[in-house]
Formats: sequence, C-alpha cells, structure tokens
Amino acid sequence: MNEIIFFGRNLYPKLIKNEPDIITKPIQFKFENENENENEKQIKQIFSGYSGTFFLFKNGKLIQYLKYLDSNKNIQTIKIEIENIQKVFPGDNNVAILTIEGNVFAKGIDINPYNSNEFINISSLIEDTNDRIIQDVICTMNSIYLLTSNQNAYGIGSNQYGQLGLDSETLEKTQKPILMMKNVSKIFSGSSSYSVFLLNSNQELFGCGINYNSKLGLGKSKKEEYIKKLTKIQNIPKGKIIDIQSGYSFSVMLIEDENENPKRKLYSCGVYEYNGFGKDQNTYEFTEIKSSLFENDNILDFSVGNAHTLILTTNSKLIGFGDNYYGELGNGNTNNQRIPIQIELPKLRFNENIFNYHILCRNEKSFIYYSPFLSLFSNLEEDLIKLFRRKEFCDISFKTKNGEIVEAHKLILKYRLNEIQNQIEKLKEIISNKSIKESNQIFEMIYSNRILNPKLYFEIKEIINSNEKIEETMKRIYLNENENEKDFIIERKEKQYKFPKLILIMRSELYRGMFLSVTEDKSNKVTDYSELSNKSFQIFEYWIYSNQIKDEIQITQEIIDELETGIDYFQLNQTNPNLFDLLINKFNNQN
Repeated sequence: MNEIIFFGRNLYPKLIKNEPDIITKPIQFKFENENENENEKQIKQIFSGYSGTFFLFKNGKLIQYLKYLDSNKNIQTIKIEIENIQKVFPGDNNVAILTIEGNVFAKGIDINPYNSNEFINISSLIEDTNDRIIQDVICTMNSIYLLTSNQNAYGIGSNQYGQLGLDSETLEKTQKPILMMKNVSKIFSGSSSYSVFLLNSNQELFGCGINYNSKLGLGKSKKEEYIKKLTKIQNIPKGKIIDIQSGYSFSVMLIEDENENPKRKLYSCGVYEYNGFGKDQNTYEFTEIKSSLFENDNILDFSVGNAHTLILTTNSKLIGFGDNYYGELGNGNTNNQRIPIQIELPKLRFNENIFNYHILCRNEKSFIYYSPFLSLFSNLEEDLIKLFRRKEFCDISFKTKNGEIVEAHKLILKYRLNEIQNQIEKLKEIISNKSIKESNQIFEMIYSNRILNPKLYFEIKEIINSNEKIEETMKRIYLNENENEKDFIIERKEKQYKFPKLILIMRSELYRGMFLSVTEDKSNKVTDYSELSNKSFQIFEYWIYSNQIKDEIQITQEIIDELETGIDYFQLNQTNPNLFDLLINKFNNQN
C-alpha cells in the first residue's frame, strides 16, 4: 500500500502529466498501473535532485524520473540496474547510490568527467583497503561525502569553495576520495548545498564550504563567503543533534533534549527570508525557531529544499516556511512565508500510523509519503542479510545449476537448519537446481523470517526452523556452550568473555558505538575499557544478539542510568527495537 502526496514545481521532471506546472495544494501521486502491481511497488524511500526524482521500492528496485529541459516532453522513467540498493542521494551534477553491502556507486561530471553516465564504485577507490565499507553517503551540488564503518569521513568531487575541507588553491577537484576527518559519527548537508557539517564522536560540530549569509552558523566573527578548512562551530544548542539540512543560503538543525518539553526543537541560521524568524536580518548562529504551532507537539520529521522547509509533527500537523514561488509550501498560493504556517493536509490513509510518514523537500518540490520500510539503525534481520552479502567472512559454498558459487556461514546454517542429519546436503541439492538469483533469495529467507518468494519458501520450509523467529535462533547461538564456536575474546577487568567473532562483525556498528572497538583484522581479542558493570555488560550483549532482554534479568534504576548514558551518547536510541524502551518497559512491569 502506498500513499504519496506531492505539491510544488511539477517540472524537471513533470511528475504528474495532467496537472499544471505549479501545484499549490497537496494532491495524491500514483504510479501508472499501480493497482495491477501494488505489492511490487511499495515505496521504501523517495529522493529528488537536479538530476531527477528517484523512487526506491521495498524490493530494492530503483526507478528514476528523468529531468528534461524541454518541459513539453513526456516524462520518461529508467530502471537503475544496481542490486541491493539501500539509499540514493542525487545532487546537482552527480548521483550516489549506497548498497546494503556498504558499496557506493556514483556517476556525474564531478566523479567521472569522461563518462558521466556510467556508475563507478567510488568506495573501492579509498586508499585504505580496510576502510571501504560505507554506512552513509551525502551528495551535494557537486561533491559527495562518504562515512565509513570505521567512522571516517571522505570527500570526492569539487572542492571549488573548500567544501572538502582543503584550500581550493591546493586542490580544486578530486576523482578519488580523500580523508577529511576521523572519528565522525554523522555527516549532514543538502542536495542544494556547497557546504557540509561533520559531527565527531565527542558531539563536536565542524563545517566548511560556502558560508553565504552565515549558513554554517559560525557567528558574526566568521562572515567569510568560503570556509576552506573544517572549522569548529561554537555555541551549539544544548541536546543531541538529530539532523542538519542545508538549503542554498540557510541551514536547519533538529535537536533532541530529554529534559525539555517538547523534546525536539528546530534551530536555524542564515538568510532572513528563509530562516523562519520573520525578521529582516540574518541569523549568524543556530537559533531556536519559536512558534505556537509547535507547542505541546513533537517534531516527527522535517526536510529542507532550495529555500523552503516543511515539518511534520506527531499530532499530524504539517508546518512550513520559506520560498513558495512554485507552491512548494502547499498552502494554496505562491506567497513566500517568513514565519511558520500550518498547511492543510488531505486526509491521510494511514493516519493512525503517522510515525511511518516522511517528508522530502528538494529544489522546489515537496513530498509526503508513507513508508513502514525505512528500517531503523540496527534491525537484526537487516544485519544478518548484510552479513550474508559480505563474502569475506563466508566459510561454506554452494553451486547453482549454472555452476555459479553462492557462499554462506556454517555457524548461521547450523542454527537455522533443522537438527536433522544431512540438512546441508539437502540444501546443496536444492541450490544445485536453482539460478543465482533464486539461490540468493533462498539464503536471505534462511537468514531472516521473510518470505521473499513463496514458491521457493515452500521448497526449503522442511529443512529450516521456519517456525522459529530469528531472534530465538540468535539467542540459542548466544547461550551455546560450545567453546569451538567462540573464537573472539573480550577482556574485562574481572574476567574474559568469549563470543563468536562472526556475530560481533555482524553487529559491529553497535559494538563500536557503545563501548568497544571491535575490528575486522586478524586480532581475536580486544580490551573493553568501559565502566559498565558486568550485569549491564551482559544485558547489552544479550540485546546485541537477540534485540531482547533476558526474562530472568531484574532491571534496576542503576542499570537504566548506566546504560542510558551510552545509549544516548552513541545514538543507539534509534535502534529497532530501542534498548532503552525495552529497559523501561521491563522495569515498569517488574515494579
């Protein structure tokens, strides 16, 4: 089931054929023949930029609505033939695609000027071969930024305005990723921007690139148009930075503070026409946008276009401000709005699930869409499937009917297949009669509880633990006493803990974030320098395996306080399910 609402500039590309070029009120967008193929066309995410509008579907397929300079030309779509797409980010001259395996494919004149229509794997160009797994990508007007699983930030493309953190006289452009900063937790920018923000692991914020109208929030003392070195931004609002999005000459920041009500607040800086304050002066530092529309309400999502901002609240209110020349605010006219206004939404089909609605503003276009498939940071099944697709840790192989090789992991198969002899041989027999595509689907169903192909699922149903949830399988791996399977040691003050290295690699982002630096080199031993008590450590370990808390564990306020610090600091409250919510619920039930 889809719901996509569109308004704004219905050109470049013209998304809705029989509607005017300027749509000033939200209307429903539908794909051609949507009802005939509804299950295959379930939207996961929408992306838009100067190069066109992209629709990513639940099944991993991607189509692009092409931009035409000739506004009378009929819309044309193309399919992007890249497998396992996780995210797309179009900029001005370039497009970047992140896959589930952690590769980034990009095309454009700033990346490959000799063949700008050919996708190349830019993550493979990182000089450090141990730093090529990408967890996030941002594509701006003419640069691309990569955040690796080792928490390093790289830039590629144009450095004309110092947006790669180097003096443009030293380096104006690069077709090879260059290291910008280490220990980075997040990268922020916007497709209409020539600047970037980097947030390090100490929650310090840095920026570089174009600083028109003080859009970087560096204060009155830093009014230069170009900031050519990563510069620390002072006077950041109290709380945790959730997101920063930049338009051409302003930036908007979302801050979450557990001690405030409401918890989430918006701050902005930059040019006065678009910063939401309604005053005839620019703001030089990030300053709170205050409005009665936000009272007793929390911000669910927001998005920034070239010069406009839209906000969705938990009470289903749509709020906007900024440029409205093309009707991109959706309030029925084309008058610009310097202060936040409420915009009338059509009745939402899934209003009871407002948390599954998302906003996208790009250029002069605006979308509100329903997607329950935007999986949060660490869904267990997503991590298992990612592990299957990373072949460097596989230790068993299967041959398809065409002689192609599919690789997997003995540890996972041992626990996912029924405990009957020769199940591996039966699986090999099934795979030997399947194509490579069918074989991959079979293994993804084994590594999860998903039925990707009912016909194939019926064939393997008898040899796998089809009635056991993947969380239960992972708990059995955790509780297993077989020392031969526990090949990784975590040294703590009191004693050693042994775990399968494969599981630590699978959930490595959480381990690196919370308290360890679990690497993927040849070392099979790390030291945990955290101050967690053994009980809190064991709670966290069990949750890493299963996304659950042991039934017999008694939760105390001391444990909650101890774990909350790490959960909040390393942004693990975005995980699915949220460990902190599980702790609170169990604590309340026990008391």
